[in-house]
Amino acid sequence: MSDREVMEFDVLIVGGGPAGLSAACRIMQKAQDEEKEISVCLVEKGSEIGAHILSGAVVDSKALAELFPEWQEMDAPLNTKVNVDELHWLGSESASKKFSNWMIPKTLHNDGNYIISLGNLCRWLAEQAESLGVEVFPGFSAAHVAYDDKGNVEGVITGDMGLAADGSEKDGFMPGMLLKAKYTIFSEGCRGHLGKELLARFELDKDKAPQHYGLGIKELWDVPESQSKPGTVIHTAGWPLGNEAGGGGFLYHLESNQVVVGLIVDLNYKNPYLSPYEEFQKYKHHPVISEHLKGAKRVSYGARAIAKGGWASLPKMSFPGGLLIGCDAGTLNPAKIKGTHTAMKSGMLAAESIYDALQSEAPAADLVQFNDAMRNSWLGKELQQARNFVPVMHKFGTFWGGAYNWLDQNVFSGGLPFTFNDMTPDYACMELAEKHVAPKYKKPDGLLSFDKLSSVFLSNTNHEENQPCHLQLKDAAIPIQSNLPKYNEPAQRYCPAGVYEVVESNNESIFQINSQNCIHCKTCDIKDPAQNITWVTPEGSGGPNYPNM
Repeated sequence: MSDREVMEFDVLIVGGGPAGLSAACRIMQKAQDEEKEISVCLVEKGSEIGAHILSGAVVDSKALAELFPEWQEMDAPLNTKVNVDELHWLGSESASKKFSNWMIPKTLHNDGNYIISLGNLCRWLAEQAESLGVEVFPGFSAAHVAYDDKGNVEGVITGDMGLAADGSEKDGFMPGMLLKAKYTIFSEGCRGHLGKELLARFELDKDKAPQHYGLGIKELWDVPESQSKPGTVIHTAGWPLGNEAGGGGFLYHLESNQVVVGLIVDLNYKNPYLSPYEEFQKYKHHPVISEHLKGAKRVSYGARAIAKGGWASLPKMSFPGGLLIGCDAGTLNPAKIKGTHTAMKSGMLAAESIYDALQSEAPAADLVQFNDAMRNSWLGKELQQARNFVPVMHKFGTFWGGAYNWLDQNVFSGGLPFTFNDMTPDYACMELAEKHVAPKYKKPDGLLSFDKLSSVFLSNTNHEENQPCHLQLKDAAIPIQSNLPKYNEPAQRYCPAGVYEVVESNNESIFQINSQNCIHCKTCDIKDPAQNITWVTPEGSGGPNYPNM
């Protein structure tokens, strides 16, 4: 530790997404309002703010309006208001039925919402944070939690720079810095690796339902001007997932003649042969979707896990020395399929709790009052009203679960006197390969569907090749000795970036990890049935570089 540079701040924020940036802005707003000196540092593992940000995204602006009431005059990049809002049931590869407006759960209505690039919103929020005095450091990955001699969180240690794949020091090696703070906010996004450690160390999820996840895969397309319909929102359920998995698709028309299209696949699926990536390639061929992509050009690709357990899975969000916020804790509202406004609100509430503590003569280490503030806010009320949305879909399936949710949300405003919980972790849902048949996936046509490697190329993913692998196996033998015979090693299929392969060499099966392809979606850390893969941060600034996602 002695050879590490040490920097100290009042508040340290890990992660430059909407939650962390909102927390940074809110703390500094309060400090300026009351003329207090507070030092705030935010570190982001992406090469720039927004580089690793990926979301649909249709956004509810209520949290932004609380944080910056004049956001429209400040040119926040919310430019495209929803003006067409459709939900379709896809019955087969060609059949579809459009739901009438009254048939859609009111939480899924998008009146007044905006279609945006969440990466661009984060870049704008970072500009506001810096103008308020926040020190923003992109390209610095928080590799380890730092604890003091009482076991309280005292900050983070950033990743070492210049280590070779074997762990030896290369020329120009620089050890990571110790960043210390009175309070550290962890806002790494879904399945943050430090958040995962904190959940276990402080038993934050004790007596809670396990977190549940979806994998969201998304593309950005340039469309001919004549086909551009800014403000159009299309959601779909049913095909291609059918009975194989929960989830659904989306297509949104942005400004500048751009369209985003994506598919969310719930990660509690059973069939080890299922490939979320290939399901997405099929999805784009459905007429409801393909008609929007005629003559268009695909310009970007990405994927990211989504924490969707909601209220039942929400952990204790405070611990000695810090707070866990946003999708790191799981604040997404699954009934709205929206997490930006909830992440921002959690960040603002965290900021207010920490600010108040910093003004105290004897601030508590564990800001337990933050948990009450969360639950008593509109964010807590939203999540409580949506508490049954996911477990009901898991229990009854997309159609009948959807019918229950329509009744619960439209008639009773989430107030039906029942509480369902799904206590089975997603990884434990996978069944043996012998119980299932592999779906038939067609070869990509190069017009609407594409192979994984050409897709990864469009994510602008880059990692320094000679560095320690950031996808760590607890037991290197498990993939071949256990997962292969039991599940035909599903990592080959659940990874949407071609990271994992089983290759044959000298009549021997070898588990190959192409870590340079990793787009940081975290699916492997979630879905591996043996829970044998741990995702940790690669060398600073490695990973995707999303331009407008």
